[in-house]
Amino acid sequence: MVIEQIKVGQMAVFCYLLGDEETKDAVLVDPSSDFEKINSAIDKYQFNITKIINTHGHFDHIGGNRYYIKKTGAKLLIHEDDYYFLGKKVNRFIAFIKGGRYIKHEVQLLRDGDVINIGSLDIEVIHTPGHSPGSICLYFNGNLLTGDTLFTEGMGRTDFRGGCGETILQSIKNRILSLPDDTIIWPGHHYGRFPVSTVKEQKNYYL
Repeated sequence: MVIEQIKVGQMAVFCYLLGDEETKDAVLVDPSSDFEKINSAIDKYQFNITKIINTHGHFDHIGGNRYYIKKTGAKLLIHEDDYYFLGKKVNRFIAFIKGGRYIKHEVQLLRDGDVINIGSLDIEVIHTPGHSPGSICLYFNGNLLTGDTLFTEGMGRTDFRGGCGETILQSIKNRILSLPDDTIIWPGHHYGRFPVSTVKEQKNYYL
């Protein structure tokens, strides 16, 4: 299994490339910008992108959706509570600038507990609202992609529409910090000193 953490754009977004080295099937999580950098990682492993997953619907995490759907024919996956973000004018404009005109594509709406299959890899969807209503984390093989719910030093903003400080804290404490201590935290932005953390380390901040 490959986990490639790719820092892209001026907002230090982490895009993730997750792939099965045997089947060559792979998924892109939160493609945003710097497509040459992302494409270089895909080419390095000769992966076939079959799915694009958004951890939430904010523009800095979905900007590359249209580009990669056109390039790969991949299915788009996003939680049902954040699907409406895809239709917001500002997000459609950003998608047009980065990816061109709209094309018809398949969207799979996610719910808590869904399992996404990539080759032999099973990824569990954990609903962690607070930063946005449909924010999710992705759990697999002792790894957790936390999107903007939790960074290595801090949590996501809650002053956007649909955000809630109390809700995000409950998501962190009840959904993330209940996982095994050695679970590796892979955040949605490089906003701390380190690009990765662990559940055990994060308990020092929130418990």
